[in-house]
Amino acid sequence: MDRREFVSAALAAGGALLPGAVLAAGTQGASAGRAQDKTVEHYEIRRYHLRRGPGQQVVDAYLRQAAVPAFQRAGTGPIGVFSVMIGPDSPSFYVVIPHKGIEAFSTLPERLAADTEYQKSGATFLNAAATEPAFVRIESSLTRAFEGMPRLELPFGGGENAKRSRIFELRTYESHSDKAAKKKIEMFDIGEIAIFRRVGLQPVFFGETLIGRNMPNLIYLLVYEDMAARDKQWSAFGSDPEWKKLSTTPGFADADIV
Repeated sequence: MDRREFVSAALAAGGALLPGAVLAAGTQGASAGRAQDKTVEHYEIRRYHLRRGPGQQVVDAYLRQAAVPAFQRAGTGPIGVFSVMIGPDSPSFYVVIPHKGIEAFSTLPERLAADTEYQKSGATFLNAAATEPAFVRIESSLTRAFEGMPRLELPFGGGENAKRSRIFELRTYESHSDKAAKKKIEMFDIGEIAIFRRVGLQPVFFGETLIGRNMPNLIYLLVYEDMAARDKQWSAFGSDPEWKKLSTTPGFADADIV
């Protein structure tokens, strides 16, 4: 996959960044490994790969009416649900589920199994027959937040303003080795995240992939008012003097780490 490829996603119908517990996707190439830090969040990224047809509505209803409320009751959040607008993953729903730690991630299935309201409201999805599946497959990855941004941030200040449908972009950076992946995370932590913020790029989260495909890699989510804003902000980033200096520092060049 080309390192400049990205997939933008809009919030699925009825979805939002909800205050108890957010997706889009893309690849640019780099990632990670660092000492376990129990103070940072962990993010589970789920992709519900769908077939066109009635199953899409079943999964949409399940996420809105059963899964997201149950995830929130279980203490996760804020949660986001997104449908793919641009890219090869359509039709799909992406779901970002923040967890306070590994234990919270690993015990979520048991908490959902014991949630009678979830079992009832999600019955159509949960009890779908083999002859009428609601989805093709569910893929999941687990990431750990960067030290430079240890918590997910609601876009545009949170509250009702965060619930409006906007364009989100999930970018994946793949590296050729764990050492190179660590260096890319260091680059974000010591300067790149700050440059993002200064030029107007608004991150939602950064995560080092612990379990998932195409490792080592890192992912991060950005939010924009629209595609015009996206293009303007990335243009400002690309021409920023501090970014040009950082990206040409020995050890931080793309050729070395992505």
